[in-house]
Amino acid sequence: QAESGRRRQLRPWTLSRLAKALGVSVDYLVNGGPTPAMLTHRALLYENLDEFAEGAWRFLLEGIEQSEAALAMAGQRKLEALRERLGDDADRIELVDSAGHLSSPEAAMEYLTGFLAARLQEGAIWVRVIAEPIWDARSGEEVRLLTRHESLINLVFAGSPLSALCPYDVSALDGATLEQARLTHPQTIQRGETVDSLEFRDPGRFMLEL
Repeated sequence: QAESGRRRQLRPWTLSRLAKALGVSVDYLVNGGPTPAMLTHRALLYENLDEFAEGAWRFLLEGIEQSEAALAMAGQRKLEALRERLGDDADRIELVDSAGHLSSPEAAMEYLTGFLAARLQEGAIWVRVIAEPIWDARSGEEVRLLTRHESLINLVFAGSPLSALCPYDVSALDGATLEQARLTHPQTIQRGETVDSLEFRDPGRFMLEL
């Protein structure tokens, strides 16, 4: 029906499903031509609870101003700080304890994929997500898998209308983990400044080498 011109105004959910099935972006379906990545994937490097709340709040505020669907997954203490910073806007964000959904890379990918699909089906034009990886007490193999997951996001959601922010606690994580953040995120945010990550690695090659 779309190809024949009988259906001219497709819902974002329908366009997203078509784009995924065909392996192209929504922009390609609508306008043709190259398929630039839609995803924005950034690491928030913070040193204390206030920096976390400030960075997460600014990220979510951009989405609120554009009526985007939004999700924030973190520990309870951080969610409380974020809720306080958001004020009345907290009711417009889905705040979820990360312990129940980010316990493994598989669980994280399943939850994120489901949230994105559900919000697009409901009519959202864009989706914004904060998801803090759980690094505590991880074995070497678990860290490797979680790092691969962070890189995989760049491939799986490249053509999706999604902005993702992954917080990293600079005061608690070792240098190797923070280096991985720069390798797997095209951009980083630190002390309010967003910069391109010069260390970012192509996700296809990175996952083969890791």
